Amino acid sequence: MPFISAQPPPAMTESHQWVLDSPVQLRSLRDCLHQAITGQPLPAGAELDEIPEKVALVATELATNALRHGLPPTIVRLGRHDRVFVLDVADHSPEVVPHYVDDRPPGAGGLGLRLAHKLAFDLGWYIENDTKHVWAEFPVPTSG
Repeated sequence: MPFISAQPPPAMTESHQWVLDSPVQLRSLRDCLHQAITGQPLPAGAELDEIPEKVALVATELATNALRHGLPPTIVRLGRHDRVFVLDVADHSPEVVPHYVDDRPPGAGGLGLRLAHKLAFDLGWYIENDTKHVWAEFPVPTSG
């Protein structure tokens, strides 16, 4: 069953962008995302906890899907909106609708969207022109 389509996420201020043409680039993407998130200024006393790891894991899952099922290039963008990190992964196959896979045996793949849904604060997708975007939001931790 397809997961529910959503409107685009709130407008974000983009801080980083990566263009991927091959799964070989996923390792570098994880490292770059972690550095990009931990290097962003946060309010005094705030800690990221496991947010960089969640963002990197979801990004690689969504980028893997885009590389496997979409047309290149895959574009991964990271930005912020208020107190939220926004991850946007785009490919050029708007006719391939993101959906959950229910009937695969463990270890056969197909669980990337479920994992993204579990780890992200919010998840959705939309089509703009000839580009499909799958996005995820992650809260920026507050001190307290």
